[in-house]
Amino acid sequence: MKIAVIQGGPSTEAEVSRTSAAAVASALLQAGHEVDRLELIPTLGRSLLDGAYDAVFPVTHGKLGEDGALQGLLEVLALPYVGSGVLACGLASDKVQAKHAFRAHKLPVADQLVLRRGDDYQASIGPLVEQFPSGIAVKPATQGSAIGISLVRDLNDETAIHHAFEKAFRFDEVVLCERLVVGREVTCGVLDACEFGALRALPVTEIFSKAASWYDFQSRYATGGSVHACPAALPEEVARRVQWIACAAHRALGCRDLSRVDFVVGDGDDASAITLLEVNVIPGMTATSLYPEAAAAAGIPFSALCDGLVRSAVRRGVWSAVEAQPMPA
Repeated sequence: MKIAVIQGGPSTEAEVSRTSAAAVASALLQAGHEVDRLELIPTLGRSLLDGAYDAVFPVTHGKLGEDGALQGLLEVLALPYVGSGVLACGLASDKVQAKHAFRAHKLPVADQLVLRRGDDYQASIGPLVEQFPSGIAVKPATQGSAIGISLVRDLNDETAIHHAFEKAFRFDEVVLCERLVVGREVTCGVLDACEFGALRALPVTEIFSKAASWYDFQSRYATGGSVHACPAALPEEVARRVQWIACAAHRALGCRDLSRVDFVVGDGDDASAITLLEVNVIPGMTATSLYPEAAAAAGIPFSALCDGLVRSAVRRGVWSAVEAQPMPA
């Protein structure tokens, strides 16, 4: 089949996207497909129409590529594509809206306070200190790859809090201030593509950050910035619970094909507590990224994973046109 792999875009994660796209393209070539890598730019629609592609594999992160905008274009063009649809991508890309969905499904998330540009930030510090005395995680609502995130452990340090606000607001109009949960950083992939059978969770992975005290941008992408243990050395009951919540979060947002769900395991004295952080609908897809690593641990090589995702998209097809209803006389 002829496949378009989409990369880049106007996002802080564009270079991450291009690295993943190169790996996906190589895997699809290995599986026998014809592959073009296309940039997420204003002329993309024309390139897709002219290319006569059988399917599209978005490997884009952040603004326009992962928030439902690209997916909406593909729906209009009636092209089969890998991954979640418009609504699921939009929900997952906004941490505030995603948490509304998680709470509605009674999934375990951290308490939060939401700030918007123009709010009285100084007036927010008192409630933050009162509600979250152990510290806060300050996050731009719609950024990925840990960009713009700060962890503030000492809430008596108002300067650090203001710096965290300023950093987050450089990337977004809305900022999420969550209770800081300190524990083991784990992630769990979900595979929900028809070529691989029923919805299932992949083995849980534990992340050990080396470049920082937590899994920040440097830890994710710098050489030697982190090491992974897959499957994670968690108690069996805790691992099963993580996998169940991962599938439930995937379903809560209406995702399909694949996602990666991030967690913290442990909270103070409770080593078995699980906190759901977020769902990534387009996870990193280099051959050594977390999602392909977990798939490999489940017996699915990277080339077979990419091939199966494309074939699932083609089998699903596209929406069918319906006849417009005539206006009443």
